[in-house]
Amino acid sequence: MMELWQTEWCPASRRIRQRLTELDVSYVLHQVPVEKADRGALRAATGADSIPALVLEDGRAVIGEGPIGAHLHEHVAEPAGAEAHREKAEKARRREIQEAAHALLVQTKTHARATEVSR
Repeated sequence: MMELWQTEWCPASRRIRQRLTELDVSYVLHQVPVEKADRGALRAATGADSIPALVLEDGRAVIGEGPIGAHLHEHVAEPAGAEAHREKAEKARRREIQEAAHALLVQTKTHARATEVSR
């Protein structure tokens, strides 16, 4: 089984997770420490300290979003449900952006009111 070394805060990692989902690929997920100095397990598994990194079933490591995407494109056929996954992910991203914008607006209004009251 493939192994993905990644973090939740990394946009490239998110895109690779999304692509693996679209391709219906099962994989083991490894969270990577923020500090590169603390990434000994990642270096041992991949020979690198950057993410995302995908360890293939044969033990070879593919490092970086571009190379991982190219490898997947070349070696994994896209199933019929891939487009439905893309559409669902896009809807979820739009909803997340709208919710974040609304929360920011509420926070800004609350802060403005608190500032007015304290004057």
